[in-house]
Amino acid sequence: MIESFTIVGTQVLVLFILIAIGFGLGKAGIINQTSVKSINDIMIYVVNPCVIVGAFQRKFEAVLLRGFLQAAVGAVIGHVLCLVLALIVFKNREDGRRRVLKFAAIFSNCGFMGIPLLNALLGPDGVFYGAAYLAVFNILIWSYGQYTMAKGAEGFSTKKIFLNPSIISLCIGLIFFFTSTLLPDIIMIPVNYLAALNTPVPMLIIGFTLTKFGPKDLLGGADEIIVYVIRLVVGPLVLLGILYGMGLRGVVLTAVIVCASAPVAALTTMFAIKYDCDEELSARIVSTSTLLSIITMTLIVGLTNYIA
Repeated sequence: MIESFTIVGTQVLVLFILIAIGFGLGKAGIINQTSVKSINDIMIYVVNPCVIVGAFQRKFEAVLLRGFLQAAVGAVIGHVLCLVLALIVFKNREDGRRRVLKFAAIFSNCGFMGIPLLNALLGPDGVFYGAAYLAVFNILIWSYGQYTMAKGAEGFSTKKIFLNPSIISLCIGLIFFFTSTLLPDIIMIPVNYLAALNTPVPMLIIGFTLTKFGPKDLLGGADEIIVYVIRLVVGPLVLLGILYGMGLRGVVLTAVIVCASAPVAALTTMFAIKYDCDEELSARIVSTSTLLSIITMTLIVGLTNYIA
């Protein structure tokens, strides 16, 4: 059992070192808000799609499809669970604040934090099943998530549910998978090089966001603490119990819990800025949950890895 925690803890520590480097670069002025915005666009429109397409570069197998569908079901259950908790807990908060708190409690940083950890822990199979979680995440975040932050129908875009880079690359990847189409090396080598950026670059960006707050500013009040408890502890642990009770085991179970136990989604701040919600609250929650996840992900994923 100790070995499971050690393996996970080591990988999380590697990510934390990268976060610390990003923090240092931010403090030194080498990374700034302008460069982070550009880098973030590269991650969303280039790197993440390469990760997803690369994950599906394998011949079709029924066992892989079954695991993919199981991971997708697990992702739906996990998101609905956190959604219900958020609706109950934050229903009486001030509007702009409530939108940020709900969004933060529901959506994890499964792409920027979960996928790199899956790649380190489980390799290509972990990333493959993580792509199922990411697909559900993107459908929900660009539908219900965007609807929530946009205060109803105002600013809501149905096109973005299906025309965002992650969903498009998922559809392409699935076509390749179902037809057992393997791209030639001349294409896959650049794709793999770009996909490799998905581990270090997001960690540098997260480290930069931490430069905006001092130690006294990070934890916040009671509402923020509730978000951390739902997002980092209650949500993933209850989901683990549900999926284990349903008979899910192995790489699929671990992949789902890694994604579910990731800290608050970085898109929380991006959406808050776009729809004039509480930007400072969103940035603080994303930053603090990332720091806390160094402990919580090690414990929860280590436990999952042990029992899976």
